[in-house]
Amino acid sequence: MAEPPSSSFKYKPAPLFPLPPQLHPATYDVSLEKRTTKAKLMAIRSRLKRHYLLELSNPQQTSIDDPAVTPWVYARMYNAYPNFHVTPKTSLLGAAFRLEPIFFWWFLVVFSGGFKTDGDRKEKLIQEGKYERSFPMFY
Repeated sequence: MAEPPSSSFKYKPAPLFPLPPQLHPATYDVSLEKRTTKAKLMAIRSRLKRHYLLELSNPQQTSIDDPAVTPWVYARMYNAYPNFHVTPKTSLLGAAFRLEPIFFWWFLVVFSGGFKTDGDRKEKLIQEGKYERSFPMFY
């Protein structure tokens, strides 16, 4: 049986361009030791992948132990703020962000007439005849 034409083709680089990394002999001409090591690693990876997929598709399984998620969960639960240090600046900023909405609503209600007091003041002026409604609701 004759070989296909693609297997007999030899790549010849252009005069100004070197071989691409996929065709460089240092990349694909690896020693037997490197190939066996790579094959062992691929076998371990495929076994882990198969085990994980079996756990994932098991209907009786209540939880899945994913080794990639375990460090993330640990960091999330026990190491919440690894780069945060309490300083006077952060304490003052925290207090400001907690107290600012309270003071804002207090100022809005007390000093700017508020919600009910402004209506009460206008109603009193209307009853005394000192305030004319621009859009009366009842005639």
